[in-house]
Amino acid sequence: MRFTPISPSRRRTLALASGVALLAPLALRHALAAEYITIATGGTSGVYYPLGVALSQIYAKAIPAAKSSVQATKGSVENLNLLEAGRAELGFSLGDALSDAWKGDVEAGFKAPLKKLRTMAAIYSNYVQIVARADSGIKTLADLKGKSISVGAAKSGTELNARAIFKAAGLSYKDFSKVEYLPFGESVELMKNRQLDVTLQSAGLGVASLRDLAASQKIVVVPIPTDVIAKIDDPAYQSGVIPANTYEGQTTQVPTARIQNFLVTREGLSDDLVYQMTKAMFTHLPELVAAHAAAKGISLKDAPLHSPVPLHPGAARYYREAGVLTA
Repeated sequence: MRFTPISPSRRRTLALASGVALLAPLALRHALAAEYITIATGGTSGVYYPLGVALSQIYAKAIPAAKSSVQATKGSVENLNLLEAGRAELGFSLGDALSDAWKGDVEAGFKAPLKKLRTMAAIYSNYVQIVARADSGIKTLADLKGKSISVGAAKSGTELNARAIFKAAGLSYKDFSKVEYLPFGESVELMKNRQLDVTLQSAGLGVASLRDLAASQKIVVVPIPTDVIAKIDDPAYQSGVIPANTYEGQTTQVPTARIQNFLVTREGLSDDLVYQMTKAMFTHLPELVAAHAAAKGISLKDAPLHSPVPLHPGAARYYREAGVLTA
């Protein structure tokens, strides 16, 4: 067979084609990676989960190139660790947990500072809701001594809130007859079965688990006075009120502590993707409100404010476009 020499120009063309072929799989992997939005939420009986499901449905319509999914978790601490590890693209978190993550508070569940975290939006406030069986004799924080309680999943945002509140009130876990570390729904089932006196749940107002409990038996919502909140000495904790009739049989408003929630993303996600995620959420905010009334507390003008970690550039781009961020 006769051999025809390859010209220099032909060799350059072939080399260029080979290089493109080698780079194509890598580019494809990056493109595919950018199309996944895993939303880390919380327990299925809380508020994070239904809002995460609604967000996933919004993204499926508004960002068709992205494959969105929802992951049930133990809450804030797990969500932030998942984000730092690159195993989620968006997560719900309480503000105090987010601050602890940025600083690397080991006791709060963070082995090192989580410096890849970026804020997408400040959303609604969580309210620390301490709810007792009416027949338990509990009316105040002091009455909790000697009682059995569930404080949420271990090292969850709820449990961190419990530790802070009880410490400020002069209580510790040793003061209880029993401490359970259970998700909201499981805590309520134990109370229904008279195996638990009280549950502490940090969530949006009207959380499904407590509505279920109040519909099945008489409850007492335990007040958290402003002087106790002041003793926590953390700006993440503010005074709030659980309005009357939030739960069946709760006929008066109850003072409590509230903590800002955030939607958190991470460094490495493209500005364009986070821009689309942020825009889609605010464009379709009524759909979040339909999923849970707590979303009524989400405000566009407040969304870029008060986070202990930097704002993601993609989110900042949307807020500037919307006229709520000038810097």
